[in-house]
Amino acid sequence: MSTSPVELDEPEVDEISKLATPWVTIVWNDPVNLMSYVTFVFQTYFGYAKKKAEKLMMEVHQDGRSVVSTGTREAMERDVQAMHEYGLWATMQKADTP
Repeated sequence: MSTSPVELDEPEVDEISKLATPWVTIVWNDPVNLMSYVTFVFQTYFGYAKKKAEKLMMEVHQDGRSVVSTGTREAMERDVQAMHEYGLWATMQKADTP
């Protein structure tokens, strides 16, 4: 006796799915902090390798901003607070969805 496959409806995007959308921490360029200091902060706080920290710092410097971390809203709130404690200008927002 063989069983036939069960046909499932497409799931609808609901509020739970929307809440699961990741958040990002953005660090913004400022006229105060040295590029070497920003690199140091990214290495120290996030544990990024020097090359990645320098890449993110250059995005901040050249593009005016860089997404430095992605995760839950609570985690991004902690990251933003930490960036403020280091003297960097940071904000958070919902990640762009494809």
